[in-house]
Amino acid sequence: MFFLTDAPLYKWLIVPFIIFGRYFLLCSWLFGLFYLWKQREWLALKIQQKFPGRADYRREIGYSALTALIFGLVAALCLATPLRQHTRLYADVSEYGVAYLVGSVVFTVLLHDTYFYWMHRLMHHPLLYRHIHLVHHKSVNPSPWAAYAFHPLEALLEAGILPIILFLIPVHPIALFSFITLMLWFNVYGHLGYELFPKKLYGHPLGRWLNSSVYHNLHHERFHGNYGLYFAFWDRWMGTLRPDNAGKVAEVHARRGARAVPGRWSQSE
Repeated sequence: MFFLTDAPLYKWLIVPFIIFGRYFLLCSWLFGLFYLWKQREWLALKIQQKFPGRADYRREIGYSALTALIFGLVAALCLATPLRQHTRLYADVSEYGVAYLVGSVVFTVLLHDTYFYWMHRLMHHPLLYRHIHLVHHKSVNPSPWAAYAFHPLEALLEAGILPIILFLIPVHPIALFSFITLMLWFNVYGHLGYELFPKKLYGHPLGRWLNSSVYHNLHHERFHGNYGLYFAFWDRWMGTLRPDNAGKVAEVHARRGARAVPGRWSQSE
């Protein structure tokens, strides 16, 4: 959507359709693969050994479409109004160099992980949870479609990371697009409902700091703890990493080992 940076405001009306279109294509592919085509074959990888109902999918898709609209409006407000001149968006890569371009993507991911953790914990305050965050937690057993299934007010808070980035740090459209793509993929992965990591990754010095689909699925199932998005940094530092994470990981991988799945999902991983 960043090809529209200098376009008039009315052309930004297509942005929500672009946002939802990317989301719909990614979720459709993963849903078709894990929930339809390979449902029986890869059942051992399913974190909760049951599937949501059609009403759940319809609710998730409906709220996701509304979220895409809100995301598009926030982007348009920042980039297609007079506010655009106050952002730190720059067009020439050579202005800061390639190393900065790459580093800015890493920084935005870390910044977003911090923003998401604390915003997510705020959403679990009893008042906010009951009136706002409960919409997302109706997906007790989430599917990929749950990734953007937010109450409109929460969707607005989720979109708040965009103006923070745009007004805080110099950012190139390539870096911003890369960040948004990573955010989309990791968010959908977290709600996939399937374990994709090999068991040995959890014990690796780097892997132990990563968030996983198992961790976020437990958050949806048990409602508390595991508030992070990309990493487990803040959960470990703030004592909110669920103590039953290891047990759930062991349970899923024991099931996977007992029913060796063809291809790369083998017991030897």
